[in-house]
Amino acid sequence: MAANTTHADDTRDTTRRSTDGLWTRIRTNPQPALRWGVVAAVLVVLELGALTGGILTLVDALVMGVTGLIDVIVGLVSPALAGRVVDVQLALSTFIEGVRSTAQSLPTLLSRDVIPNQGYNDPSTVRSFLGLSYNAWTGPFLGLSPAAAWAIRMALTLAYSLFTFYWLYRGWLTFRTHYRRAGWTPRDDMVNRLRNHSWGKFGIVVLVLFLTMSLFGTTLAPSTVQQNITASYGNEVQYVSDDTGAVETIPAGEANFNSKSKGNPAQNVGVMTYDDYGRFHPFGTLPNGRDLFTYMMGGAETTLMVTGIAIGMAGFIAALLALVSSYYGGTVDLSVLTLADGIVSIPQLLLLIMVSVVFQDHWLKSVFNGGLLLALVFGLTTWPVLWRSLRGPALQVAEEEWVDAAKSFGQQPTVTMRKHMLPYVLGYLLIYASMTVGGIVIAMASLSFLGNGLGITPPTPAWGRAISQGQPYVSSASWHIALIPGLIIVVLVTGANALGDGIRDAIDPESEGGSEEEAAATGGGA
Repeated sequence: MAANTTHADDTRDTTRRSTDGLWTRIRTNPQPALRWGVVAAVLVVLELGALTGGILTLVDALVMGVTGLIDVIVGLVSPALAGRVVDVQLALSTFIEGVRSTAQSLPTLLSRDVIPNQGYNDPSTVRSFLGLSYNAWTGPFLGLSPAAAWAIRMALTLAYSLFTFYWLYRGWLTFRTHYRRAGWTPRDDMVNRLRNHSWGKFGIVVLVLFLTMSLFGTTLAPSTVQQNITASYGNEVQYVSDDTGAVETIPAGEANFNSKSKGNPAQNVGVMTYDDYGRFHPFGTLPNGRDLFTYMMGGAETTLMVTGIAIGMAGFIAALLALVSSYYGGTVDLSVLTLADGIVSIPQLLLLIMVSVVFQDHWLKSVFNGGLLLALVFGLTTWPVLWRSLRGPALQVAEEEWVDAAKSFGQQPTVTMRKHMLPYVLGYLLIYASMTVGGIVIAMASLSFLGNGLGITPPTPAWGRAISQGQPYVSSASWHIALIPGLIIVVLVTGANALGDGIRDAIDPESEGGSEEEAAATGGGA
């Protein structure tokens, strides 16, 4: 009897949740939403400037990518109309850049101004703490050394980022438990399986760290790209001169020139060391003296931008064409198949090199220092690979009874594809998109490695260019220049593939480790 009562209560609760609106459900039971919302609001306020700047960077990249694609297509028909598209693009980009600059100027708890790490060590500066006297640095946080101040800021930033991503996940759990209309969906089991998938969790951690590097790179690095790389001669460094013992000032660019890593132990700033100007370099310096850690953080932002636009574009085109070709079949499917085969037959790397040369003087080459052009080419050449992967599942779901029933009732094809086919295909899109990220990252690094105007335009940081600069010093004291960027690329690509494997096993648990018959066939059952 009690069991029947519980089941009846669950039924009534499900009915209530299925008929009431979201805001009505929140007003009925506000405590879980308030608890989550208060913490989320605090997290946003702590890093409002950095979060807003990161989001606007992605929005700017999206606007430039969409308008750039429209400009290329419209330009084939009407150059005058394409010029208007460019004018609209510039206006939108200028507006977004202004808002982003204003947002990034807002003080945040973990900003460089709150926890600075630049300064100089004046032997005449003595401080006392708990009765102990010590020689304090001037400039860094609490008079600590630049290394300690940088480590504190990086640790706090990583802790903040990891907790923020965790709290976003908690928000979904709160919604699922208290406010979702359905008491259960197959997605719940997928998430639970992914939570217990060690390889998939490794991929999630790598993805979170990569996003942290991209969004909070300015905070994580001991310097900024603008101060240390792109406008180094417009910024100054204070240091204590060994000759005079006085505090002197030198342009950052000149300090970089005197802090080169050239393979010679006498001319090398290695990992976790200081240069002659009191600047701490966690990853050492490049052959031109620039800070490698700062360079890698700037490269992460560029990589995220290009990869995000490319995967978003390729995924959208692939999903759209997979649904249309599987729904209509026949000539439509054959046409898409022919187009995909034609694009796949062109070597991607060769096409990227040709496009970089042809568009050398085009305005697209100047947008995001060549990143937008790369993203468009990656997107337009990657969708056939994703489409081939989605075509099978889309054809399978197109033959299901509920799709036939929707057709018989006269439902619009777009509604049928969106409601009854897209949810089934979306999981496979996540799998293959994750596994495609690695190929784009490696291709980007390859172009920058080759140089000669290919890839991202110097001096904008690019991981492949760092490897190219460090190639002559692999077996010398400056081994860090090529090894560290190479390891970061390997970890990122491995993590993306691991995430794809985890999502695949979460969607189809029978695929994990293969079936018993496959294990026996390969000797696993022996």
